[in-house]
Amino acid sequence: MNSLLEVRNLRVEFPTRRGTLVALDDVSFAIEPGEVLGVVGESGAGKSMTGAAIIGLLEPPGRIAGGQILLEGRRIDNLPYEEMRRIRGRHIGAIFQDPLTTLNPLYTIGRQLVETITTHLPLNPAQARERAIEWLELVGIPAARDRIDAYPHQFSGGMRQRVVIALALCAEPKLIVADEPTTALDVSIQAQVIALLKRLAREKGTAMMLVTHDMGVIAETADRVAVMYAGRVAEIGPVRQVVKHARHPYSSGLMASIPPLDRRVDKLAAIDGSMPRLSAIPQGCAYNPRCPQVMERCRQQRPDLLPAGDTRAACWLYAHD
Repeated sequence: MNSLLEVRNLRVEFPTRRGTLVALDDVSFAIEPGEVLGVVGESGAGKSMTGAAIIGLLEPPGRIAGGQILLEGRRIDNLPYEEMRRIRGRHIGAIFQDPLTTLNPLYTIGRQLVETITTHLPLNPAQARERAIEWLELVGIPAARDRIDAYPHQFSGGMRQRVVIALALCAEPKLIVADEPTTALDVSIQAQVIALLKRLAREKGTAMMLVTHDMGVIAETADRVAVMYAGRVAEIGPVRQVVKHARHPYSSGLMASIPPLDRRVDKLAAIDGSMPRLSAIPQGCAYNPRCPQVMERCRQQRPDLLPAGDTRAACWLYAHD
């Protein structure tokens, strides 16, 4: 099966007065149609940066300094702004953490949906309005026909986030980049939104990159998971394998820090230390100062992703040379 999205050796840099900071270094992965890839890691790992690079919304002075991003085999990382803008609405949908940054407070939600639909699909305004009502019903807005002419401030936070999801999906994009789409929602709404995203991925064959720091959301939603650390992929594989049998010491530490439901624990496991700053990423494996299984080689050389059981891990424990 051909991948819908392919990221190859992506490198993102931020030039500063003190030199160049490397925010993403040699990140590679692919997503198939209908697949949900979860991207997880601590704050500062590069999760949101990866999503921003894919949708062409890196904050200046950040820039893609190497590698390629391919959508259905076509390279999109080097396109002019206007061309990328067209692709962003039609082929790539984006869902952000805060619905208020996505919705225009001066326009009704109906106008915003209709505008998006008529821009990207061959429908007239009347047809687009009917389609907009269908999408609002699909994402669970009650009395959608009556509420389509309401303004964003007339909706609760959870309902606004559903409108944002409708907005991201209404042009029927092939890829969704969802950056912490449920963080601002309470748990019951969170579960509904996750179920909705999952269903749409299955039914419409939409590929999804789901960025979050919540392993519960990943375990519930994703087919595969990429664990990121200090701007690189530390481990990538099927979600069940990574959650139950993580191979990279960092992934193991992350999984061990999740409280078990079947027994009581007095103290949660924690990973000592913190993520290195971009200006102070250590030589060799970036995780080596925090790693309980560190070897001399880890301090000198950086490992690539190596086969490790059912997953691939950037760890010298799996080198067979």
